[in-house]
Amino acid sequence: MYQAALEFLKSALPAQPKAAVILGSGLGAFAGELSDSISIPYSEIPDWPRSTAIGHAGRMVAGKIDGVDVLALAGRVHLYEGYSTHQVTFGVRVLGLLGVRTLVATNAAGGIGSHLGRGGLVLISDHINLQGVNPLMGANDDKLGPRFPDMTEAYSARYREVAHAAAKEIGVTLQEGVYAALTGPSYETPAEIRYLRTIGADLVGMSTAPEVIVANHMGMKVLGISVVTNLAAGI
Repeated sequence: MYQAALEFLKSALPAQPKAAVILGSGLGAFAGELSDSISIPYSEIPDWPRSTAIGHAGRMVAGKIDGVDVLALAGRVHLYEGYSTHQVTFGVRVLGLLGVRTLVATNAAGGIGSHLGRGGLVLISDHINLQGVNPLMGANDDKLGPRFPDMTEAYSARYREVAHAAAKEIGVTLQEGVYAALTGPSYETPAEIRYLRTIGADLVGMSTAPEVIVANHMGMKVLGISVVTNLAAGI
């Protein structure tokens, strides 16, 4: 199911980057930072799901940052749009088959932890998948990854160290936190937020966890970054 998209991108991309970034809600402007870039609308890529959520441009941008080839996915699709977990993770699968080994997954999230302020950047240290589904359910393709992938370090500790060092250089404070993934599209109730805080969540959103599960399944290293857009209900 990935072959048509894979062959199209191999012919369309000027290079096959080893690093990719998924840009969450409202974060698509990062794609404009890439030099020598080309932009490919998702609608032109065979079988690629179309983004319908506000703040998701729905295009792939290939270019360079400091001489490093990077692919940026300006927009993702979500379960609440009516897509399946396989469609939600389609892009990550194709990236892995293209040879991407480093994935930076970003999102906009609600802040639960008392140490998090609106507008802050938070490195995701771990996640709690409360979406009720797992993208690896069903028959496993051993060519893509193992039946039971280890999720002990779903978000690379080494990459978080690098991110902290880079942030320190430019005077940015980074927090770390656990991300809880729900389906949406309704926001959480105050009671649900109290529950999430009780089980150890610092952030809450409607994406990211399925993509990170699939990335780990394919052997990619992941850095997760949330932008705290608001304090969650009841806080």
